Order: sequence, then structure tokens, then C-alpha cells
Amino acid sequence: MSRPQETTPLLPSTNGSNGHATHQEPSYLDSAKFFFLGSWFNVLLVFVPLSLLAEYLGFDGGKRFCFSFLAIMPLAKLLGVSTDQISLKLGDIQAGLLNASFGNAVEIIVGIVALLQGQYVIVQTSMLGSVLSNILLVLGCSFFAAGLKRPVSKFAATSAQTSSSMMILSCITLIIPAAYYHLHVSEDTGATGGLTQWAADRVTPFIDPATADALNFISRGTAILMLVVYVAYICYLLFAPSEEPEQAPREQEAPEMNAIAAAIGLLATTVVTSFCADVLVGSIEEFADTYHVPRSFIGLILLPIVANAAEHVTAVWMAMDDRMEMTLTICVGSSIQITTFVIPLLVVIGWVTDHPLTLFFPSFETIVLFIAMVLVSQLLQDGKSNIMEGMMLVTTYSVVAISAWVQ
Repeated sequence: MSRPQETTPLLPSTNGSNGHATHQEPSYLDSAKFFFLGSWFNVLLVFVPLSLLAEYLGFDGGKRFCFSFLAIMPLAKLLGVSTDQISLKLGDIQAGLLNASFGNAVEIIVGIVALLQGQYVIVQTSMLGSVLSNILLVLGCSFFAAGLKRPVSKFAATSAQTSSSMMILSCITLIIPAAYYHLHVSEDTGATGGLTQWAADRVTPFIDPATADALNFISRGTAILMLVVYVAYICYLLFAPSEEPEQAPREQEAPEMNAIAAAIGLLATTVVTSFCADVLVGSIEEFADTYHVPRSFIGLILLPIVANAAEHVTAVWMAMDDRMEMTLTICVGSSIQITTFVIPLLVVIGWVTDHPLTLFFPSFETIVLFIAMVLVSQLLQDGKSNIMEGMMLVTTYSVVAISAWVQ
């Protein structure tokens, strides 16, 4: 997710041209230098051609998975860099919409590729894993790191409470399909046996046709409603007057890339990411079988960490710098975007492409998500954080990771 603004829980920092000083437009050469050499993270770009070459030469699943796994990390960083640079040339509203749209581009790309390949386990677990890694692992590490430098860190309580309410709403939309399934699953299949198999491979033969149709109907209707709520939430953040005290404006950041170069970089990185995501998803089955790694662990733990590695480091660094609003934007704002925009979008795409994806998560995933949402909402209510709260969140995530390994 690209670098966010401190005063809102979702939208990134934008320094529009209205009323701000102008900076000299960087040349295409300067833009290219910044794009490819602006971060040590870009060293990992060497794995992009390696992953594509491994796919072309038919390397084993382990090599293809590892190469593409490492290639996704710098590509995710470059997507954020391109989006940030374009944002500097736009007004606040346009920049906010741009960043809201591309904030989780990697998750969307990986999700669509996995969906079209019929990898429903990876789609669901990777989406849920992105939420859990953001609100438990990254937020916990941020609280812990901030606690090492100061006893208590403060952030805007009103914005945090609004974000908490949105998280609870999105959690409810994922609990309702699971509740419907448990109430209406056919008795002749056996509730326990059917649910266990469903948790393993998400196939429909263990659900009677009427229940399957109902789950699809509930999921698609809910997905449309959540997309409407997401648009309303974005409009609220963009246009509603802030109830928090105004902060002194920061000096405008000088652009490192010109707008055309940044747009080209964004488009090119999106295309390359889609190819690497195709290699990654296509190698998961063989990698999991060869190295005996549970698919749920790959989707729930590994993929979300690699897709957001750069942003995770940024969130912790911002917390240590006592910029907690920005940390919350990266962690909580990204989770809201995934649950209210990315997952519903994938359900609609699956509906259109005849790849039925539902909002029904088995009991384990549903309970884990509910616990995480309740815990985070409780910790955000007072507008303060400390080192013990960070330890609680990280410990909860560690328990989830251990449980996912034996799923």
C-alpha cells in the first residue's frame, strides 16, 4: 500500500498542486534512476527475470515458487512508488482516489490470477491473511517498536473508531455466510465431515445444490453492497470535515519522477507483476506437495507477508518516528480496503467469469478473523498504544501461524 496521509485512516499523503509551490519536472533519466535505484529493495528485481526463465524452462515447483515469491516484493514496492509520484501531480481528491484504487494492487493481481486458475483456497486465505498480517503482525510490531522509544504513543481516536466500525462491519459480512452454512448444511452429508473436507479444498460436492446456490446469492448480494459501502467510505474520508484538530501542513515533497514516467512505470510494473503472480500461483500446488507445506499456511501467512513487505517496514518505521496516524493508515486502512473492496471485487469477477467464489470461510478462518477484529477494535478505542499491546497482537498472530501450519 502506498504511503498514506496522517489525517485520514485510509487515503495516502497527497500534495496537490492547488496553492503549493511548484518543483522542477525531473527528466526521464532522473525518473528512471529513482525508479530502479531509489531503494535497496530493488536488488530483488533480479528475481523477476529468474522467475520468468524458471517458468519457461520448466524448473521444479520449488524454484519457481521461490523466485516468483522474491520477485513480488520489489514489484509491490515499485507499484507504491509509482502511485506516490503520480499523486504529487494531482489534487487531493484525485490523488486519494488513485491511491485508494492501487493501494492493494498486488493482492488484487494475485487474487485474480488465483481465481482464474480455480485456486479458491489461495484466493480466500491470501485475502484473509493480508488482513491478519496488517492488523496483528504489522500493527503489533509497530506498537512494540514505538513502545521501545516512548511509554505511550497517541493517535487520533475518532478516526481509529471509524476504522474499527468499518472492520467490524466487514467481519460481519464474512460471518453471515458461515452461519447460514452451519444452519442449512444437508444432514445426509454429515456436518462435521462435510465441513472438514470443505475446509481442505473448498469444493461444492459436499454441499447440497440449494445451499450452494444460496451461498452464492448471499455472497454476490453482499459483495455489491460492500462495494457501495466502500465508495461511500472513500467519499466520507475525502469530503467530510475532520473532527480532529488540524495539524500543521508539511512542506510539499519534491517529485522524483515526472508524471508520464511514473504512469509508464505503474503500467509496466502492473503487467510484470501479473506474469510473476501467474508463475507464483501456478507453482503453489507442486511446491506444497513437494515440501509438505500446508496450502492454508502459504495463503494465510507467506503470500500476505511478501505482498506487503515494503509497506510493513514503512509502518514500523513511522511508528518509531511517532507518526502513528500514518501507521494506522497503512495497517488498518489496508485491511478495510481488502475486506470492503478487494474481496467483494473478486466475488464479482468470479461471478462474471463463471469462477464461483463465495464469502463463506470455514470455521477456523471465520473465528480467527472475528477474534482479530474484536481485539484490534478494543485496543484502538482509547487512542493510545504501548509495548504490551504490541506484544498481544504479535502473539495472537503467532498463534494463528502455528494453527495454519497444521490445518
